[in-house]
Amino acid sequence: MEIDLELYRREVLVSPSPVVRLSLIDISPEQPQHTLVFLHGFGGHARQWRYQLQEFSQSNRVIAIDLRGHGHSDRPRTRYDMPEIQADLDAVWDHLGLHDPVTLVGHSFGGAVAAEFAQRNPQRVERLVLIATGVKFRLNALYRFGLSLPGPLLNRLGGVIRRQLGAPLPVLQAWYQHNMAIWEGRELFCQLSMPVLVVRGHLDPVLAKPLFDEVARLIPNVDEVDLGAAGHMVMLERRAAVNRAIERFLSSARESWRGWQSEGDGRAQLIQARPWLAHYEDGVPYTIAIPRIPVTGLLDSALRRRPHHAALLFEGSRITYRHLVQEVNRFANALLELGLVKGDRVMLILPNLPQMVVAYFGTLKAGGVAVFTLPSNTTAEWVRQLGDSQARYAVILKQFNGLFEALNAAQPPAQGWSLEYIFTTEVADYLSETRRAALRLAGSAPAAPAAQPPQGMLVQEFKSVMKDQDIADPQVELAPDDLAAIIYTGGTTAEPKGVMLSHSNLVANALQARHWIPQAEEGRERFLCVLPFAHSYGLTTALNLPVALAGMLILKARFEIEDILLTIQRYRPTIFPGVPQMYLEIKDYPGIRRFGIDSINACISGAAPLPVEVQEAFEKLTRGRLVEGYGLTEASPITHGNPVNGLRKVGSIGIPLPSTEARVVGLKQSTQPVPVGQIGELAVRGPQVMLGYWRNPQATHQVLDDSGWLLTGDIAQMDADGYFRIVARKADLWYPSRPDQPAFPRDVEEVLFEIPQVKEAAVVPVAGQPVAFIIARNPLTAEAVTAYCKRRLPPEMVPRLVIFVDEFPRTFIGKVLRRELAKVLKTGSEKSTSLELPGSGV
Repeated sequence: MEIDLELYRREVLVSPSPVVRLSLIDISPEQPQHTLVFLHGFGGHARQWRYQLQEFSQSNRVIAIDLRGHGHSDRPRTRYDMPEIQADLDAVWDHLGLHDPVTLVGHSFGGAVAAEFAQRNPQRVERLVLIATGVKFRLNALYRFGLSLPGPLLNRLGGVIRRQLGAPLPVLQAWYQHNMAIWEGRELFCQLSMPVLVVRGHLDPVLAKPLFDEVARLIPNVDEVDLGAAGHMVMLERRAAVNRAIERFLSSARESWRGWQSEGDGRAQLIQARPWLAHYEDGVPYTIAIPRIPVTGLLDSALRRRPHHAALLFEGSRITYRHLVQEVNRFANALLELGLVKGDRVMLILPNLPQMVVAYFGTLKAGGVAVFTLPSNTTAEWVRQLGDSQARYAVILKQFNGLFEALNAAQPPAQGWSLEYIFTTEVADYLSETRRAALRLAGSAPAAPAAQPPQGMLVQEFKSVMKDQDIADPQVELAPDDLAAIIYTGGTTAEPKGVMLSHSNLVANALQARHWIPQAEEGRERFLCVLPFAHSYGLTTALNLPVALAGMLILKARFEIEDILLTIQRYRPTIFPGVPQMYLEIKDYPGIRRFGIDSINACISGAAPLPVEVQEAFEKLTRGRLVEGYGLTEASPITHGNPVNGLRKVGSIGIPLPSTEARVVGLKQSTQPVPVGQIGELAVRGPQVMLGYWRNPQATHQVLDDSGWLLTGDIAQMDADGYFRIVARKADLWYPSRPDQPAFPRDVEEVLFEIPQVKEAAVVPVAGQPVAFIIARNPLTAEAVTAYCKRRLPPEMVPRLVIFVDEFPRTFIGKVLRRELAKVLKTGSEKSTSLELPGSGV
């Protein structure tokens, strides 16, 4: 699976005077087997090792350095001699904290640099690989003549041939005169004491063949590989063969030389601690390296790779990655012009529109924090979250004019909200003129808000505030650990809390999800994006993940079955993240096959249990894979998933994603794991786990310990293979007889479902007693329900109260809001009374 190497680029200051910064690519997964450092040759650069970096980065830390004056590194006016280069490497080693010995790989004259470093620092270099390296470097007459030309002429020539070189010609001139032309390696090679691999090809025209052949003869106990038909850039021309040679060299050294890690191999320990790793499918790494970039780095990466590729497709309008980034930068610069200070909150009350994508990334680029709330929330909840988050800015649809009324009703701002600017937008803002005209003819163009905003609050149109703004990147400095988003939890059992997610949290989860589907192709996937971006599940799987893949996002503002099927038929999406109810409706739609849903290769189902019948039927229709996963907002949100093409277990949430730890701990004493198969609370740890709850350290302390373990509040079991099953929410348990023997709502609900007249049932513990809420399909009495339960359940499990309702309050993904059900008891209803619940939640 290809990764974008530029995400892992960083700078190291190697000289304060003159200031010299070396640029390097550093990819480090958790508990790497080896550390490999790659040095390019004369005229080279770090990216010449791209095939080796891709190959070895899954299990090893890999570092490729742009040497002084090359690639992205600084170009000071110095001699570029060997002592200077060696001092640069010493500084890199110290800055990166490379305390353990590494495998050092050098190409061409980079091999000479590597050999010098290894001979000086045998304690730092465990193994040495020399590729196309000679005992000395005497260029042919034409090259020597070119490098002898005066500086002005070299600069002119450089404009013609610069693309083939990793450094300007004046830099290469200095390298050659003060370094290569005078370097001699015969004595040095004889002194090397560590294992050395020499790789070369027969068709190398750069140096005379005897200069290559002599290297292997001089080094004691050398391992030599001749790749035959290969030129000087052998690691590019014969990349697979070079990779195999390096892999064999590493393996043989591990088994024989000094017994390297023979008893303490970190990978073996990792597998022993995480039994689920044995069930990872091919191509999924055990751990991944998290680049130290902001979330906007994913968008910049997509722009760099696919500038003209369609990023967004919304109701027939296409926006390329180049255009998208320009819009993002315009909005970021508009926010900065209005006085946004790093860390200011911007609330986004939008469905899945291009404006949502622009506002999200624009907020982050300006240094702001995106605050997400579902458009389906009540205006009262919007006002509460505005006050809680203390947002200064908000972006809303013009249709949401009820917000102004709610804000005025809250005057004076008892909630303490800090809202100063509101940007209003409409669905048609990014549509073509034809589509806008169609909306006007249909009479669906929104009218201006009837209510006026509170006094002193500035309201501007989203598009107008961006007009005439600079399309250049605002260049606000962002750190990986900076707060990026506040997302309010679903609040199924308590009032929603604001979850703080850092840039690193969101980047990590996007890349974890990306690695979970190794068959996904960069720049070729089309995502059906109907999950709300305002929900953490939609934010990761339907926005950050497709951007990380430089894919196309087919935006849908809402799920309407016929519209979704026509969209699938027309645009042929390949990946469809959703919730079980969506797949159920598609599966049951009459004549579904005529819509061509077989374009879908993979579906990620989350947020609710996935019935096996739905999974099997949907896979038969699409010939793709529909897998169930698990997550929670506090973990960005994905922590578990069933392998896309591996072992799936019915009823399980699967296994932890790369770099994710999970265990089941005791219900009362939540620190130690319980034995395999025993029920307890699910705890997770990984780079995707939140910073904490916004302005609520007490709640944070209750679920997140100092070592990074997050208590999920879900009761779970883990089997011997490391697959997890969710049993219930911890808040839904009660203890009817003994404090060490909890009762679960599911135990009672399964009995209730045996009653033919029961359509849906939910059991909620109130004051330690079970209360049953029932939606009946046929007439049914509370007495009949109680009598049946008495025959099937022990006395302490029989519901103390039976309440009939017309509908359950739910979240947008269909989860029952049990806290709202419990409120019904405050009405003082009788057992047999049929009650209507207010609204449908969110």
